[in-house]
Amino acid sequence: MKTFAELGLAEPLLRAVSAQGYTNPTPIQAEVIPEMIAGHDVIGIAQTGTGKTASFVLPVLHALASQRLGPQKFSGAGPRAFTTLILAPTRELAHQICESIRTYGKFMRPSVALIVGGASPVPQIKALSGGLDIVVATPGRLLDHVRAGKARLDKTTTIVLDEADQMLDLGFMPAIEEIMRKISPDRQTLLLSATMPRPIRALAQEFMNTPREIAVAAVSKPAEKILQEVIMVEQSLKSDLLVDLLAHRDVERAIVFTRTKRGTDKVERMLNDAGLRCIGIHGDKSQGQRNKALTQFKSGSKKILVATDVAARGLDVSDVSHVVNFDMPTIAESYVHRIGRTGRAGRSGIAISLCDKSERNLLRDIERLTHTALEPAKELPEHAGRTGRFTLIALPADYVRPEEKRGRSHPRPHGHSGRKPPFRGKSQGPKASGGAKPSGTSSGARDRNGGGKRQPSR
Repeated sequence: MKTFAELGLAEPLLRAVSAQGYTNPTPIQAEVIPEMIAGHDVIGIAQTGTGKTASFVLPVLHALASQRLGPQKFSGAGPRAFTTLILAPTRELAHQICESIRTYGKFMRPSVALIVGGASPVPQIKALSGGLDIVVATPGRLLDHVRAGKARLDKTTTIVLDEADQMLDLGFMPAIEEIMRKISPDRQTLLLSATMPRPIRALAQEFMNTPREIAVAAVSKPAEKILQEVIMVEQSLKSDLLVDLLAHRDVERAIVFTRTKRGTDKVERMLNDAGLRCIGIHGDKSQGQRNKALTQFKSGSKKILVATDVAARGLDVSDVSHVVNFDMPTIAESYVHRIGRTGRAGRSGIAISLCDKSERNLLRDIERLTHTALEPAKELPEHAGRTGRFTLIALPADYVRPEEKRGRSHPRPHGHSGRKPPFRGKSQGPKASGGAKPSGTSSGARDRNGGGKRQPSR
C-alpha cells in the first residue's frame, strides 16, 4: 500500500496530512493525485465518502507549493484573478471544500475565497479584488461577478468540477459552458463524482484533453458496508412509521430525505412534535440558517437532519448511523448520494427507504442503476425477506394507524403510546433495538400537538 510520501507531495502537505492522522491514501487518492501532479486531465469515479475531496485539494496545493518554491518567484494571478477554480453544485459542499483547503494548506496559507449565492456579494468582491490562489464557487454567483467585471477567468489554469454528474446535468450546462469559454484552453480539468452516467461522461469529455479515467469502484455502486432496507408502506402511514423507526432503533445520528422543501418543513415539524431533536435544511433557507442547522447537527445538539437533496452531496459528517428516504428520489443517481451520507470512511451504516405503491417505478430505477434486483415486499412472507444486500420488510396486514386506533379525542397519557410495532421481523435487521419500546416523549408530544391532523408529506 502506498503512503502519501510516496505520491510525491510537497513537504508542507505531508506535515498537514500527518497532523490529521493520515498515512495511507484511499484508493481514489492514490490514483488521482499522481495523475494531477503529472498535469493530466482526469475523470475520477469513486463512492461517496472515499476521500474524493482530498484527491484534488492535495495536488492543487502541491502545484501552488511548487510555484512558490520555483526559480521564478510566483507573484500571483493578479487583481480579480485566480489560478485555480473549484466549482461545486451546492453552498454546503463548497464550504466544506474550503475547510479542506485550509486544513491541508495550514503550513502554506494559500489565499482562498468562497463565492456562493445566499451570502452578501460585498465581502466576495473585496476578496477577489486583490487576486487569489484558489476560488471555490457555485456557478451562478461566480458568473455574476464575472459579468460585473469583478472577477477574471483568463489567468485560471486549473478547474475542478466536483460532483461532476450534477454539475454537468442539463440545468448547469449553460453556466459551465460560459465559464469554460472564458478559461484558457491550455488548462487542466478534473471531474470527480460518485456517479457518472454514460451520457454525462461523454458530455464532460468535450471539455477535456485526453482525460485519464479512474474508477476505483463500480459505477453507481453504494459502499459495501451500507445495509440497505426497503419498507413497502402506504403513503398515509409514512409519518408514523418514520417516528417509530427513529424512536425504536439505535439511531446515533440520522438524515431524513424528502422530495420537496415543503415536505422538509412538514417532516421537521412532525418529528419535533414527536419529541425528537430535529432540524431542517433546504434551498429556501438563508445561508445563515443552513450553516446553523449543519452546526447543530454536527455538534449533536440536533440528532436528526431533515433535508432535500441539497444536503445529499458534500455533507461530511463521519458518524451518521442512519439515512432514511422518506420520499424515494426521482433521480436514481440521487439515491447513491443520499445513502452515501452514512457508511463513510469505511464505517458501517444503515439506509432505509420508505416506498409507497406509486414509487415502485422509482425503486426499479434504483435497482437498474445499482445492479441489485429486488422483489416486491408483497410477494415476501409476512415477516421479512432478503434479496442481495437489501432487506425488505412487509407491513403487517393488521397494522392500524395509532390515531385511528385510539381516536383523536382521547389521547393516551404521556409515556403510553399504545403503538403497535409498524412491521414484523424488525429484530432481524442490523443494530436492532432488541425490542426496546419507543420513548414516551415521542407519542405524548405528538398527541398534544395535534398529530392526528397531519397530512402526508409530498
